[in-house]
Amino acid sequence: MTEALRRPPKKNPVARTRQVTLPPGTRSRCALGLTAAAALGRFELQVCPQCRTVQYPPREVCGHCLSDQLAWRAVSPLGTLLASTVLHHSNDLYFRERLPWRIGTVHLAAGPAIVAHVHGDCVDGDAVRMTLKLDRSGQAVMIALPEQATPNMEDDRTLRETSCNPRLRRALVTDGKTALGMAMITALLDAGAGTVFAGDPETWKKSAEFNALCKDPRIQVQALNVTDSDSVERISRSIGGKVEILVNTAEYERDGGVLFNRDLNRAHDALDVNCMGLLRLAQHFGPAMAGRAADGVNNAVAWVNILSIYAHVSLPSRGIWSASKAAALSVAQCLRNELRPSGVRVINVFPGPIDQEWEQLTPPPRINPKAVAGAIVKALQEGVEDVYVGDVAQEFMARLRDNPKGLERELGNA
Repeated sequence: MTEALRRPPKKNPVARTRQVTLPPGTRSRCALGLTAAAALGRFELQVCPQCRTVQYPPREVCGHCLSDQLAWRAVSPLGTLLASTVLHHSNDLYFRERLPWRIGTVHLAAGPAIVAHVHGDCVDGDAVRMTLKLDRSGQAVMIALPEQATPNMEDDRTLRETSCNPRLRRALVTDGKTALGMAMITALLDAGAGTVFAGDPETWKKSAEFNALCKDPRIQVQALNVTDSDSVERISRSIGGKVEILVNTAEYERDGGVLFNRDLNRAHDALDVNCMGLLRLAQHFGPAMAGRAADGVNNAVAWVNILSIYAHVSLPSRGIWSASKAAALSVAQCLRNELRPSGVRVINVFPGPIDQEWEQLTPPPRINPKAVAGAIVKALQEGVEDVYVGDVAQEFMARLRDNPKGLERELGNA
Protein backbone atom coordinates (compact mmCIF):
# COMPACT_ATOMS: atom_id res chain seq x y z
CA MET A 1 0.00 0.00 0.00
CA THR A 2 1.26 3.48 -0.86
CA GLU A 3 2.31 5.54 2.12
CA ALA A 4 0.47 8.85 2.46
CA LEU A 5 2.44 12.00 1.74
CA ARG A 6 3.21 14.25 4.68
CA ARG A 7 3.56 17.99 4.75
CA PRO A 8 7.23 18.72 4.04
CA PRO A 9 9.33 20.71 6.53
CA LYS A 10 9.93 24.37 5.89
CA LYS A 11 12.53 25.02 3.23
CA ASN A 12 16.02 25.90 4.43
CA PRO A 13 16.51 29.48 3.15
CA VAL A 14 20.30 29.03 3.10
CA ALA A 15 20.36 25.82 1.06
CA ARG A 16 20.51 26.18 -2.70
CA THR A 17 17.26 25.47 -4.55
CA ARG A 18 17.34 22.11 -6.28
CA GLN A 19 18.07 22.49 -9.99
CA VAL A 20 15.59 21.26 -12.58
CA THR A 21 16.24 18.02 -14.44
CA LEU A 22 13.93 16.53 -17.05
CA PRO A 23 13.41 13.00 -18.35
CA PRO A 24 14.54 12.28 -21.92
CA GLY A 25 12.27 14.27 -24.24
CA THR A 26 13.22 13.06 -27.71
CA ARG A 27 10.37 11.38 -29.60
CA SER A 28 9.74 10.52 -33.22
CA ARG A 29 7.08 12.52 -35.05
CA CYS A 30 4.97 9.37 -35.14
CA ALA A 31 5.16 8.98 -31.36
CA LEU A 32 3.73 12.46 -30.82
CA GLY A 33 0.31 10.88 -31.34
CA LEU A 34 0.76 9.39 -27.86
CA THR A 35 1.54 12.86 -26.53
CA ALA A 36 -1.61 14.28 -28.15
CA ALA A 37 -3.72 11.58 -26.47
CA ALA A 38 -2.04 12.06 -23.09
CA ALA A 39 -2.60 15.83 -23.25
CA LEU A 40 -6.36 15.17 -23.39
CA GLY A 41 -6.36 12.34 -20.84
CA ARG A 42 -7.10 9.60 -23.39
CA PHE A 43 -5.59 6.15 -23.92
CA GLU A 44 -5.09 5.74 -27.66
CA LEU A 45 -2.85 3.57 -29.82
CA GLN A 46 -2.41 3.18 -33.57
CA VAL A 47 -4.91 0.77 -35.13
CA CYS A 48 -4.55 -0.50 -38.69
CA PRO A 49 -7.85 -0.02 -40.59
CA GLN A 50 -6.97 -2.91 -42.93
CA CYS A 51 -6.16 -5.77 -40.54
CA ARG A 52 -7.25 -4.16 -37.19
CA THR A 53 -3.85 -4.83 -35.62
CA VAL A 54 -3.03 -2.56 -32.66
CA GLN A 55 0.47 -1.11 -32.97
CA TYR A 56 3.03 -0.36 -30.27
CA PRO A 57 5.49 1.26 -30.36
CA PRO A 58 4.17 3.86 -32.85
CA ARG A 59 5.35 3.31 -36.42
CA GLU A 60 4.92 4.54 -39.96
CA VAL A 61 3.44 1.32 -41.39
CA CYS A 62 1.51 -1.61 -39.94
CA GLY A 63 3.79 -4.33 -38.63
CA HIS A 64 1.38 -7.01 -39.88
CA CYS A 65 0.16 -5.91 -43.34
CA LEU A 66 2.43 -2.90 -44.09
CA SER A 67 -0.51 -0.51 -44.52
CA ASP A 68 0.52 3.13 -44.10
CA GLN A 69 -2.98 4.33 -43.14
CA LEU A 70 -2.61 3.90 -39.37
CA ALA A 71 -5.11 5.84 -37.25
CA TRP A 72 -5.08 6.72 -33.56
CA ARG A 73 -8.02 5.06 -31.79
CA ALA A 74 -9.13 4.48 -28.21
CA VAL A 75 -8.32 0.90 -27.14
CA SER A 76 -8.81 -1.08 -23.95
CA PRO A 77 -6.31 0.02 -21.28
CA LEU A 78 -6.53 -3.31 -19.43
CA GLY A 79 -3.66 -5.76 -19.36
CA THR A 80 -1.56 -8.11 -17.25
CA LEU A 81 1.71 -7.21 -15.52
CA LEU A 82 3.98 -10.03 -16.68
CA ALA A 83 7.06 -9.06 -14.65
CA SER A 84 8.60 -6.00 -13.03
CA THR A 85 11.92 -4.91 -11.64
CA VAL A 86 13.25 -2.06 -9.52
CA LEU A 87 16.10 0.02 -10.91
CA HIS A 88 18.77 1.06 -8.41
CA HIS A 89 21.11 2.59 -10.97
CA SER A 90 20.63 4.87 -13.95
CA ASN A 91 22.95 6.83 -16.21
CA ASP A 92 20.20 9.40 -16.80
CA LEU A 93 20.41 12.31 -14.36
CA TYR A 94 16.63 12.68 -13.95
CA PHE A 95 16.08 9.05 -12.93
CA ARG A 96 19.33 8.88 -10.95
CA GLU A 97 17.92 11.57 -8.63
CA ARG A 98 14.71 9.56 -8.17
CA LEU A 99 15.96 6.01 -7.63
CA PRO A 100 14.73 3.40 -6.86
CA TRP A 101 12.34 3.36 -9.83
CA ARG A 102 10.02 0.51 -10.84
CA ILE A 103 9.44 -0.61 -14.43
CA GLY A 104 7.84 -3.71 -15.93
CA THR A 105 6.37 -5.46 -18.95
CA VAL A 106 2.59 -5.40 -19.50
CA HIS A 107 0.68 -7.50 -22.02
CA LEU A 108 -2.31 -5.48 -23.17
CA ALA A 109 -5.68 -7.10 -23.78
CA ALA A 110 -5.62 -5.19 -27.09
CA GLY A 111 -2.54 -7.17 -28.20
CA PRO A 112 0.86 -5.45 -27.79
CA ALA A 113 3.36 -5.91 -24.98
CA ILE A 114 4.58 -2.67 -23.41
CA VAL A 115 7.50 -1.70 -21.17
CA ALA A 116 6.09 0.84 -18.73
CA HIS A 117 6.56 2.61 -15.43
CA VAL A 118 4.81 0.60 -12.71
CA HIS A 119 2.82 1.89 -9.74
CA GLY A 120 4.06 0.61 -6.39
CA ASP A 121 0.77 -1.16 -5.59
CA CYS A 122 0.81 -3.34 -8.73
CA VAL A 123 1.61 -7.06 -8.25
CA ASP A 124 3.35 -9.21 -10.86
CA GLY A 125 0.87 -11.48 -12.63
CA ASP A 126 -2.16 -9.38 -11.69
CA ALA A 127 -4.45 -7.36 -13.94
CA VAL A 128 -3.48 -3.71 -14.35
CA ARG A 129 -4.91 -0.62 -16.00
CA MET A 130 -2.63 1.30 -18.35
CA THR A 131 -2.70 5.07 -18.58
CA LEU A 132 -0.93 7.64 -20.72
CA LYS A 133 0.55 10.55 -18.78
CA LEU A 134 2.66 13.55 -19.68
CA ASP A 135 6.05 13.55 -17.98
CA ARG A 136 7.95 16.65 -16.90
CA SER A 137 9.40 17.08 -20.39
CA GLY A 138 5.89 17.23 -21.83
CA GLN A 139 6.05 13.84 -23.56
CA ALA A 140 3.79 10.81 -23.15
CA VAL A 141 4.79 7.90 -20.92
CA MET A 142 3.01 4.63 -20.11
CA ILE A 143 2.17 3.89 -16.48
CA ALA A 144 0.67 0.65 -15.14
CA LEU A 145 -1.84 1.24 -12.33
CA PRO A 146 -3.73 -1.23 -10.12
CA GLU A 147 -6.98 -2.29 -11.78
CA GLN A 148 -8.89 -1.05 -8.73
CA ALA A 149 -8.04 2.08 -6.75
CA THR A 150 -5.91 1.56 -3.62
CA PRO A 151 -5.48 3.72 -0.50
CA ASN A 152 -3.32 6.82 -1.08
CA MET A 153 -2.88 5.69 -4.69
CA GLU A 154 -2.33 9.23 -5.99
CA ASP A 155 0.61 9.73 -3.58
CA ASP A 156 2.75 7.18 -5.41
CA ARG A 157 5.96 8.87 -6.55
CA THR A 158 5.48 7.87 -10.19
CA LEU A 159 2.03 9.47 -10.33
CA ARG A 160 3.19 12.51 -8.39
CA GLU A 161 5.88 13.10 -11.02
CA THR A 162 3.37 13.00 -13.87
CA SER A 163 0.50 14.94 -12.27
CA CYS A 164 -0.03 18.40 -10.79
CA ASN A 165 -1.99 17.26 -7.75
CA PRO A 166 -2.97 20.22 -5.51
CA ARG A 167 -2.51 18.10 -2.39
CA LEU A 168 -0.12 19.82 0.06
CA ARG A 169 0.60 22.57 -2.47
CA ARG A 170 -0.02 26.34 -2.41
CA ALA A 171 -2.19 27.84 -5.12
CA LEU A 172 -3.00 31.34 -6.32
CA VAL A 173 -6.46 32.13 -7.72
CA THR A 174 -6.00 35.49 -9.41
CA ASP A 175 -9.61 36.68 -9.01
CA GLY A 176 -11.24 34.93 -6.09
CA LYS A 177 -14.26 37.22 -5.83
CA THR A 178 -16.23 35.94 -8.82
CA ALA A 179 -18.51 32.90 -8.65
CA LEU A 180 -15.92 30.88 -10.56
CA GLY A 181 -13.11 32.18 -8.36
CA MET A 182 -14.89 31.17 -5.15
CA ALA A 183 -15.77 27.76 -6.59
CA MET A 184 -12.11 27.34 -7.60
CA ILE A 185 -10.87 28.18 -4.10
CA THR A 186 -13.27 25.69 -2.53
CA ALA A 187 -12.34 22.94 -5.01
CA LEU A 188 -8.61 23.41 -4.38
CA LEU A 189 -9.08 23.24 -0.62
CA ASP A 190 -11.26 20.13 -0.95
CA ALA A 191 -8.46 18.56 -3.02
CA GLY A 192 -5.99 19.04 -0.16
CA ALA A 193 -4.25 22.31 -1.07
CA GLY A 194 -2.28 23.60 1.90
CA THR A 195 -2.81 27.31 1.21
CA VAL A 196 -4.85 29.24 -1.34
CA PHE A 197 -3.95 32.85 -2.11
CA ALA A 198 -7.18 34.57 -3.20
CA GLY A 199 -6.78 37.60 -5.44
CA ASP A 200 -9.13 40.51 -4.78
CA PRO A 201 -9.07 43.00 -7.71
CA GLU A 202 -11.77 45.23 -6.19
CA THR A 203 -11.08 45.65 -2.49
CA TRP A 204 -13.70 48.41 -2.34
CA LYS A 205 -16.42 46.06 -3.52
CA LYS A 206 -17.96 44.14 -0.62
CA SER A 207 -19.02 40.51 -0.96
CA ALA A 208 -20.55 38.69 2.01
CA GLU A 209 -20.02 35.32 0.35
CA PHE A 210 -16.34 36.02 -0.34
CA ASN A 211 -15.77 37.34 3.18
CA ALA A 212 -17.38 34.26 4.69
CA LEU A 213 -15.25 31.97 2.54
CA CYS A 214 -12.06 33.77 3.52
CA LYS A 215 -12.61 33.05 7.20
CA ASP A 216 -10.93 29.71 6.46
CA PRO A 217 -7.38 30.04 7.85
CA ARG A 218 -5.99 28.30 4.76
CA ILE A 219 -7.06 31.27 2.57
CA GLN A 220 -4.91 34.39 2.31
CA VAL A 221 -6.46 37.37 0.51
CA GLN A 222 -4.19 39.41 -1.79
CA ALA A 223 -5.04 42.80 -3.34
CA LEU A 224 -4.23 41.62 -6.87
CA ASN A 225 -5.47 43.35 -10.02
CA VAL A 226 -4.10 41.92 -13.28
CA THR A 227 -4.62 45.25 -15.09
CA ASP A 228 -2.29 47.03 -12.64
CA SER A 229 1.39 46.23 -13.26
CA ASP A 230 2.38 47.66 -9.86
CA SER A 231 -0.17 45.44 -8.13
CA VAL A 232 1.02 42.30 -9.94
CA GLU A 233 4.68 43.11 -9.23
CA ARG A 234 4.04 43.87 -5.57
CA ILE A 235 2.12 40.64 -4.94
CA SER A 236 4.64 38.58 -6.91
CA ARG A 237 7.45 39.89 -4.72
CA SER A 238 5.44 38.99 -1.63
CA ILE A 239 4.22 35.47 -2.51
CA GLY A 240 5.77 34.64 -5.90
CA GLY A 241 8.28 32.29 -4.33
CA LYS A 242 5.48 30.34 -2.62
CA VAL A 243 3.04 29.77 -5.49
CA GLU A 244 3.10 26.21 -6.84
CA ILE A 245 -0.16 26.30 -8.82
CA LEU A 246 -1.48 29.47 -10.46
CA VAL A 247 -5.09 29.57 -11.69
CA ASN A 248 -5.89 32.66 -13.73
CA THR A 249 -9.61 33.33 -13.24
CA ALA A 250 -9.45 37.05 -14.20
CA GLU A 251 -12.14 37.70 -16.80
CA TYR A 252 -13.71 40.56 -18.74
CA GLU A 253 -16.75 39.57 -20.81
CA ARG A 254 -19.03 41.99 -22.67
CA ASP A 255 -21.36 41.90 -25.67
CA GLY A 256 -20.44 43.56 -28.95
CA GLY A 257 -18.96 42.75 -32.33
CA VAL A 258 -16.58 44.73 -34.52
CA LEU A 259 -18.47 46.42 -37.35
CA PHE A 260 -20.89 48.64 -35.40
CA ASN A 261 -18.85 48.98 -32.22
CA ARG A 262 -16.74 52.13 -32.38
CA ASP A 263 -16.07 52.22 -28.64
CA LEU A 264 -12.46 51.02 -28.62
CA ASN A 265 -12.38 51.33 -24.84
CA ARG A 266 -14.34 48.07 -24.63
CA ALA A 267 -11.77 46.34 -26.82
CA HIS A 268 -8.98 47.84 -24.74
CA ASP A 269 -10.57 46.63 -21.49
CA ALA A 270 -11.11 43.10 -22.83
CA LEU A 271 -7.53 42.80 -24.07
CA ASP A 272 -6.16 44.44 -20.92
CA VAL A 273 -7.72 41.81 -18.65
CA ASN A 274 -7.86 38.68 -20.79
CA CYS A 275 -4.57 39.02 -22.69
CA MET A 276 -2.33 41.70 -21.17
CA GLY A 277 -3.29 40.52 -17.69
CA LEU A 278 -1.97 37.08 -18.56
CA LEU A 279 1.24 38.66 -19.86
CA ARG A 280 1.74 40.59 -16.62
CA LEU A 281 1.18 37.49 -14.53
CA ALA A 282 3.56 35.45 -16.70
CA GLN A 283 6.35 37.99 -16.51
CA HIS A 284 6.16 38.40 -12.73
CA PHE A 285 5.14 34.94 -11.47
CA GLY A 286 6.52 32.70 -14.24
CA PRO A 287 10.26 32.99 -13.48
CA ALA A 288 9.77 32.21 -9.77
CA MET A 289 7.64 29.16 -10.56
CA ALA A 290 10.19 27.94 -13.10
CA GLY A 291 12.90 28.30 -10.48
CA ARG A 292 10.97 26.16 -7.98
CA ALA A 293 9.96 23.39 -10.35
CA ALA A 294 12.25 20.85 -8.65
CA ASP A 295 11.55 21.75 -5.04
CA GLY A 296 10.65 18.29 -3.72
CA VAL A 297 7.14 17.24 -2.71
CA ASN A 298 5.68 20.74 -3.01
CA ASN A 299 7.44 21.95 -6.14
CA ALA A 300 5.83 24.41 -8.56
CA VAL A 301 3.91 22.32 -11.09
CA ALA A 302 1.10 24.04 -12.98
CA TRP A 303 -0.18 27.22 -14.57
CA VAL A 304 -3.91 27.14 -15.42
CA ASN A 305 -5.52 29.52 -17.92
CA ILE A 306 -9.32 29.64 -17.98
CA LEU A 307 -10.07 30.65 -21.56
CA SER A 308 -13.21 29.83 -23.58
CA ILE A 309 -14.24 27.56 -26.43
CA TYR A 310 -14.70 30.84 -28.36
CA ALA A 311 -10.91 31.23 -28.32
CA HIS A 312 -11.02 28.64 -31.14
CA VAL A 313 -13.97 30.04 -33.08
CA SER A 314 -15.34 33.59 -32.84
CA LEU A 315 -18.82 34.34 -31.53
CA PRO A 316 -19.79 37.42 -33.62
CA SER A 317 -22.19 38.80 -31.00
CA ARG A 318 -19.16 38.95 -28.69
CA GLY A 319 -16.48 39.32 -31.33
CA ILE A 320 -14.18 41.58 -29.34
CA TRP A 321 -14.31 39.30 -26.31
CA SER A 322 -13.67 36.26 -28.55
CA ALA A 323 -10.66 38.04 -30.08
CA SER A 324 -9.23 38.74 -26.62
CA LYS A 325 -9.60 35.05 -25.72
CA ALA A 326 -7.92 34.01 -28.97
CA ALA A 327 -5.04 36.38 -28.17
CA ALA A 328 -4.82 34.90 -24.67
CA LEU A 329 -4.67 31.40 -26.17
CA SER A 330 -1.72 32.44 -28.33
CA VAL A 331 0.06 33.85 -25.26
CA ALA A 332 -0.72 30.66 -23.32
CA GLN A 333 0.78 28.49 -26.06
CA CYS A 334 3.95 30.58 -25.98
CA LEU A 335 4.01 30.36 -22.18
CA ARG A 336 3.64 26.58 -22.38
CA ASN A 337 6.74 26.27 -24.52
CA GLU A 338 8.72 28.69 -22.35
CA LEU A 339 7.84 26.86 -19.12
CA ARG A 340 8.36 23.36 -20.54
CA PRO A 341 12.15 23.32 -19.91
CA SER A 342 11.43 23.80 -16.20
CA GLY A 343 8.78 21.07 -16.09
CA VAL A 344 5.93 23.43 -15.14
CA ARG A 345 2.78 22.38 -17.02
CA VAL A 346 0.48 24.94 -18.66
CA ILE A 347 -3.14 23.77 -18.66
CA ASN A 348 -5.61 25.56 -20.94
CA VAL A 349 -9.28 25.24 -20.00
CA PHE A 350 -11.96 25.81 -22.67
CA PRO A 351 -15.44 25.96 -21.09
CA GLY A 352 -18.66 26.65 -22.89
CA PRO A 353 -20.99 29.39 -21.53
CA ILE A 354 -20.64 29.61 -17.74
CA ASP A 355 -23.68 30.35 -15.60
CA GLN A 356 -22.72 33.85 -14.41
CA GLU A 357 -23.96 37.42 -14.68
CA TRP A 358 -22.79 38.13 -18.25
CA GLU A 359 -24.46 34.99 -19.60
CA GLN A 360 -27.96 35.68 -18.28
CA LEU A 361 -29.51 35.80 -21.76
CA THR A 362 -27.54 32.83 -23.11
CA PRO A 363 -29.86 29.83 -23.60
CA PRO A 364 -29.01 26.52 -21.91
CA PRO A 365 -26.91 24.53 -21.56
CA ARG A 366 -24.75 26.66 -19.29
CA ILE A 367 -22.07 25.32 -16.98
CA ASN A 368 -22.18 25.73 -13.22
CA PRO A 369 -18.96 27.38 -11.93
CA LYS A 370 -18.53 24.45 -9.53
CA ALA A 371 -18.43 22.07 -12.51
CA VAL A 372 -15.68 24.13 -14.13
CA ALA A 373 -13.68 24.19 -10.90
CA GLY A 374 -14.13 20.43 -10.48
CA ALA A 375 -12.93 19.82 -14.04
CA ILE A 376 -9.83 21.93 -13.39
CA VAL A 377 -8.95 20.04 -10.21
CA LYS A 378 -9.43 16.76 -12.07
CA ALA A 379 -7.13 18.00 -14.84
CA LEU A 380 -4.50 18.91 -12.25
CA GLN A 381 -4.77 15.48 -10.64
CA GLU A 382 -4.54 13.69 -13.98
CA GLY A 383 -1.86 15.97 -15.42
CA VAL A 384 -3.56 16.77 -18.75
CA GLU A 385 -2.87 19.90 -20.84
CA ASP A 386 -6.17 20.79 -22.52
CA VAL A 387 -9.63 20.59 -20.94
CA TYR A 388 -12.97 21.10 -22.71
CA VAL A 389 -15.73 21.61 -20.16
CA GLY A 390 -19.41 21.23 -20.91
CA ASP A 391 -21.56 19.98 -23.77
CA VAL A 392 -21.11 23.11 -25.90
CA ALA A 393 -17.31 23.02 -25.73
CA GLN A 394 -17.12 19.31 -26.53
CA GLU A 395 -19.61 19.58 -29.39
CA PHE A 396 -17.78 22.58 -30.89
CA MET A 397 -14.43 20.76 -30.82
CA ALA A 398 -15.95 17.75 -32.58
CA ARG A 399 -17.49 20.02 -35.22
CA LEU A 400 -14.25 21.99 -35.66
CA ARG A 401 -12.59 18.71 -36.61
CA ASP A 402 -15.38 17.64 -38.98
CA ASN A 403 -16.83 20.83 -40.47
CA PRO A 404 -15.22 24.07 -39.21
CA LYS A 405 -16.74 26.22 -41.94
CA GLY A 406 -20.23 25.01 -41.10
CA LEU A 407 -19.76 25.94 -37.42
CA GLU A 408 -18.45 29.38 -38.40
CA ARG A 409 -21.54 30.04 -40.52
CA GLU A 410 -23.91 28.78 -37.84
CA LEU A 411 -22.42 31.04 -35.16
CA GLY A 412 -22.63 33.97 -37.55
CA ASN A 413 -26.39 33.41 -37.88
CA ALA A 414 -26.97 32.97 -34.16
